[in-house]
Parts: sequence; C-alpha cells; structure tokens
Amino acid sequence: MKAVVYNKSAKPDRLVYCDVEKPAPKDDEVLVRIRAVSVNAADYRSMKMGMIPARKIFGADVSGVVESAGKNVTLFRPGGEVVGELSGCGFGGFADFAVATEKALVMKPAGLSFVEAAAIPMASMTALQALRNKGNIRQGQEILILGSSGGVGTMAIQLARHFGAVITAVCSTRNMEQSRSLGADRVIDYTKEDFTAGNRKYDLILAVNGNYPLLKCRKALKPDGRYVLVGGALSQIFKAIVIGKPLSVGRKKILFLAAKTDTGDLNYLLDLAARGIIKPVIGKYFSAETTAEAMKYAAGGHSSGKVVIKWNPEG
Repeated sequence: MKAVVYNKSAKPDRLVYCDVEKPAPKDDEVLVRIRAVSVNAADYRSMKMGMIPARKIFGADVSGVVESAGKNVTLFRPGGEVVGELSGCGFGGFADFAVATEKALVMKPAGLSFVEAAAIPMASMTALQALRNKGNIRQGQEILILGSSGGVGTMAIQLARHFGAVITAVCSTRNMEQSRSLGADRVIDYTKEDFTAGNRKYDLILAVNGNYPLLKCRKALKPDGRYVLVGGALSQIFKAIVIGKPLSVGRKKILFLAAKTDTGDLNYLLDLAARGIIKPVIGKYFSAETTAEAMKYAAGGHSSGKVVIKWNPEG
C-alpha cells in the first residue's frame, strides 16, 4: 500500500510517500481503508519532539471504510463507514489502510462526507471537553476565545454558540469575518487591540495554542471565572501548569486540558454536524502525495480551520 513514512534522513521534510506493507488487523482490531485524514498539532509536534509512531506513520483523525475486522470485534463489519481518532492506537492515518481498536472508531453519519468527518475528531473533542468539562460552560455566560481561527477555535465558537454563551473571539484581521460568521458576538483583532484592556470580564477564557499573559488573563476573569489552556508548545503548557496552580488560589481557576478520545463525545459531535448545528471549517485541502506539504502548512499556524488530506475520497 501507499503511505507517508517518517524517515529521519529524508530532507527537508523527513516524510516520504512510498510503498509499505499493508497492516494486518489483530483479533481486536479493525482494518480501515482511509478516505480522508486531517492534520493535527499532535502530528507535527510529535514529529518535532522525536516521538515517532512505531510504524513511523502519523495521522490520527481519519474517515474511511472497514476493510476487515478481527474475530473479537463486535461493533464493525466490512463495508461500514467509520470515523476515528487513532492517537491512542499508534497513529497510522497517512496511509491507504490503518488499523485501530473498536474504542477509537465510531460509525460515520450518512449525512457527512468522508472529508467533513475526518476534520472533526481531535479538534472538536478538544473544544468540547475544554468548554464543557473544564470550563463548565453555561447559557448566558461571557466566553472569550483566544485563537478562534484554527481547528479548535472555529469549533469552540460553534459549540459555545450551541450552549448559549455570549462569545468574544480573538484572531487576526483576515479571520475576523470568519469568526463572526461562525457565531461570535464580538471579534477582537489582536494585531490592533489588547484583549485584556478595558473592564470587560469573562466567565471563561479558552486559550488555544497561544502564549498568553496569565496574569492579565486572570485579571480579565470574573470572580468565579476559569481560564483553560488547550494545546500549545511544551513551554506554554509547563507555564500554565506551574504558574497556574498558585494563580488558582481562590475562586478563579487557571486550568490545562489534555483532551482524551471519547467515542461518546465523538458520536455527539458527529450528530451535531450531521444535523447542521456545527460544521467543520476546512482551510485547505491536500492530496496524499503532498502530505509533507500539508504538515508543513499546518505547523505554520496560519490555517483558517482544519487542514485535510483527501487520501482516497472516491476509491
């Protein structure tokens, strides 16, 4: 089969589109023919840190068709259309075929294309768990979303709108209209305005992949407010955990979310998408052969929404 394989000696991108052996599913695994796969920070950050999957194939968010299933698999049968998040199964999505356990997969709703479905898992579960689990979002609350234009941010706006929050989004000039169209009540251009200036206070601040001043953010919280950091570089995460603990004394909380794959959450999000309540924003498409370019583009941090690879959308 064809796959994009990590090769430390391959310059400049260390990712090679080549022929490799097709994986065989174990008794508790499902073999999926990949139709589409999206790029996540988990892919390019893992590669940068030298955390290489055992099969040397990245790619976590996938959609495709069940090719075969092990004898212990009960939920999926050949021909079934599925969506998965494979980071807990060793990645492997940048390939014609990938193996996964039942716990990593759910059935794809008929109303969603493979490309749309592949853009949902990791970013959308991160946004949901940050808002609901860590942020305790409630109807009518004032929510500030820092970094509203990427995969997590675009989904966070839509979910916060669905939960009935009043949303302020922070992004660059070129993404302001996108944030408004997704449901933000107010948009701040961070290149022209300091989002911590003024007297506006928030029930929840969701910080997506950014190095934001914690003391200023804490000051912008209401007395019972919460600041939740999702993703980011190791230095940003370390700062949020170490500095956040003493800053969480009292009712204001500085929190970090390490999102987890949850098939219940994934089914919930796919249902919202199938009903048109949320819609994955896809900033750019790539082909299987240009996966290295997709990784480089996503790592640049300038994509408006998700980066999706149409691996074999019609095959």
